[in-house]
Amino acid sequence: MQLEFVPVEEFYFALTLAVRTLSEVTDPELVQQTRQRLQEKLGEPSTVAAAKQNTFNYVFRVHDYDNSPAPQLVVSIADWQDKLRLSSDFGWMLDAERKPVRTERFEQRQEFTHALCVYLQDRFGLPLNL
Repeated sequence: MQLEFVPVEEFYFALTLAVRTLSEVTDPELVQQTRQRLQEKLGEPSTVAAAKQNTFNYVFRVHDYDNSPAPQLVVSIADWQDKLRLSSDFGWMLDAERKPVRTERFEQRQEFTHALCVYLQDRFGLPLNL
């Protein structure tokens, strides 16, 4: 697995309607630690909301991880109402009408979440035990 950071200029082209929450952790200290580590390593987030409930969202394209038949794989690390939220389109894709539909990989979302947490621990030192 390799993550490629998506800067703010490309944010709207990276996310799709198929991105769904993988995991949420209520831990304000973890939220602050994640925000600080990602900002140190990557700079400004991919996007921020104007509202207080969301202050950062780092988006990544995922390479070297099979999400077929979907043509891409995206991960989002964000805060939402003092929770750390990991989201992805793993196991989802958009149909011809641009509506999200589950793929055969949907049942592997928990395995993907674990692999993602291990990667984030190794690359950014984030203590994610989700």
